[in-house]
Amino acid sequence: MINPGSYNITVWQGADYDKTFTVTQGGTALNWTGYTARMQVRNSSDATATLLSLATGGSGITLGGTAGTIAVAITNTQSAAIAAGAYAYDLELVSSGNQVTRLLQGAFIVSGNV
Repeated sequence: MINPGSYNITVWQGADYDKTFTVTQGGTALNWTGYTARMQVRNSSDATATLLSLATGGSGITLGGTAGTIAVAITNTQSAAIAAGAYAYDLELVSSGNQVTRLLQGAFIVSGNV
């Protein structure tokens, strides 16, 4: 099992954000074939309201199968809808057997427009 990594994300309000992570264990890329992924941004880690929700299946997250990659894409419309500030997020992977693994977590910072 993987311990969640801590990674802070900064997006600019009204701009597109694209980041691809490659996950390895012992130098070997992990295989995400058969997995889905989801990411949520909230005001804080214990908040119930979701400010942004991404997922596989055309909703902002693309898994790279045997390459071990996870691509996260936030549109300019999505980033424009979030007020400038600091929030919390987590990124989880779900296996075909419904086992949930939290891969990343951290601050989600939105830098405001001028």
